[in-house]
Amino acid sequence: MKTPLLLTLYLPLLPLETLRPSWSDAGSYVVVDGGKVVVASTEAVDAGVRVGMRSGGVATISPGTIILDRDIEKESRALDSIAMAMLQFTPEVAFTDDFSLLLDVGASLALFGGPLSLCRRVRDSIRRLGFTGRLGAAPTAEGAWLLAHVKSGRHSPRRRCLQSATLAFRLDGLPCSLVPSAAPFLTWFDGIGASTLSDVRKLPRTGLLRRTSKQLLHALDRAYGDIEEMHRWISVPAQFSAHIETFDRIEHAEALMHGATTLILQLIGWLAARQLAVITFKLQLEHERGRSAVPPTPVEITLAEPAWKETHLLRLLKERLAKTELSAPVIGLRLEVVQLEPRRPLSDQLFPEPSGSPADFTRLLELLSARLGPDNVLVPVPSPDHRPEQCNSWGPATVKITSTSEDELVLDRPCFVLPKPIQLLTRDERPFYLSPLRLIRGPERLEAGWWDAQSVARDYYVAQGTDATCYWIYLERTADSRWFLHGLYA
Repeated sequence: MKTPLLLTLYLPLLPLETLRPSWSDAGSYVVVDGGKVVVASTEAVDAGVRVGMRSGGVATISPGTIILDRDIEKESRALDSIAMAMLQFTPEVAFTDDFSLLLDVGASLALFGGPLSLCRRVRDSIRRLGFTGRLGAAPTAEGAWLLAHVKSGRHSPRRRCLQSATLAFRLDGLPCSLVPSAAPFLTWFDGIGASTLSDVRKLPRTGLLRRTSKQLLHALDRAYGDIEEMHRWISVPAQFSAHIETFDRIEHAEALMHGATTLILQLIGWLAARQLAVITFKLQLEHERGRSAVPPTPVEITLAEPAWKETHLLRLLKERLAKTELSAPVIGLRLEVVQLEPRRPLSDQLFPEPSGSPADFTRLLELLSARLGPDNVLVPVPSPDHRPEQCNSWGPATVKITSTSEDELVLDRPCFVLPKPIQLLTRDERPFYLSPLRLIRGPERLEAGWWDAQSVARDYYVAQGTDATCYWIYLERTADSRWFLHGLYA
């Protein structure tokens, strides 16, 4: 049975940060909706601006404050992108009625190292997405919402309540003004000396219902866990495509990493929710639109092995962007998935490889390919041909190589094959190379090539010289029966 724990992620500056990112230059800004301030930056608050103030009053009190019009469509897209990124922590993510998201992380605690570690990772993801967030944690969603909305201060209560036994104690001290449905009755509460949730709950329930509303009582019951809560979790789209507009014209590809990181975080959340791994993804660098439109610059990355880890994808993308030359300034980014694969289960081996796993080697090849170019990092690629000089070739490191199954015959081949076989001398009817050679294994008969006019008929042997060096030689099955050296063993 999972431990009940829900997180509310409150984004108090969302209307401002969708128009002016948190990492941009500090300044005095306000966002107005219907002529009234809905969000103000720290500098604007210090200058005397308050939420609810009219825009004319802002211009009077703080003439240097920049007034921005609220863009609800941008806020909605920003919330969608944040919700997508949060799917990496839990598949149960829901929108609430304000600038908040709800996450049910009870089943994810062990995976992320406990509640404190999980909360740190959520806060770090929000920061990297470019937003300011406040996190509340409680066994109930309403309780987590209330804790997340407590204003920061020296004497403010902690925003985490991990145990159901202490939930009531933590909520009792919160001001009743935090509950939205209590707003019409605050004057009455103040008149009777009820300032906290504990004071309100001590009032007779019948009289409280008569003087207030059912919505207020239900909100308190949900917060304290007296009634069951119902949530509508978001649905994960079947296809992934994420877009972001840059706040300035970017002329250097390396400066796009912040925006690309937000897109990769969304991709990681989507992959986790769908239990998929990515093989190929494409970042489209969008330029001017309209009459002077410039086609997007594609940055496509193909991995040798499917991946879903954020650090690995970001490292490859950073290497590729560092080598990308922009033909025009970038005004937007779009991330698309080209090829996917179901995520493979973790290794069932008790002990890891002491010298690194095959996945580590694959990640190294992918990193070198991103840094040097896919055509400059080659790996052996086997071909379905029995002739040694034909069966081995070289291809890009991103080519996926199918491993040999256990039931296939594994032949004894030398570590080094000569580009061209060397004809050997024969002494006392024995092949000779630096010394007489003694046949210690074989023959392995090979007949192939009749379909391309390069037929061969050979008997391969492992031969040993007097100094114990082993060679791979063959006897040509022709009329003159000549011996050739074709490979060397280490």
